[in-house]
Amino acid sequence: DDEGLIVHRGEHCYVVMNLFPYNPGHILICPYRHVSRYVDLTDEETLEFSALTRAGIQALTASSEPAGFNIGMNQGAVAGAGVAAHLHQHIVPRWFGDSNFLPIVGQTKAVPVLLEDTRRRLIEHWPGA
Repeated sequence: DDEGLIVHRGEHCYVVMNLFPYNPGHILICPYRHVSRYVDLTDEETLEFSALTRAGIQALTASSEPAGFNIGMNQGAVAGAGVAAHLHQHIVPRWFGDSNFLPIVGQTKAVPVLLEDTRRRLIEHWPGA
């Protein structure tokens, strides 16, 4: 998991650092099963997907105290999905003055961060860890 930048593994979904983060701490919630649409998740996958989103926000808040978050997913190439066949949800921590909304969601800005350092902090602050 160290080399794959995995933060947390659940039964149906996992949390991984974004390799090209829009802001420090940018994580992705991903189901193990390859689906392209949110409505294709099973009930069990949907529950864990939601629970990991909540846990990710808690860990990011505890580890880096952002002022807010952008949370979302792009379904289909026309909507901007970079990996259209594998649904994933972005959680992007935000701070006052970091950027405006369009570069963050429009994927026009990458921020250099030490992904492994951020990953370790998130694991340390993961709820129940």
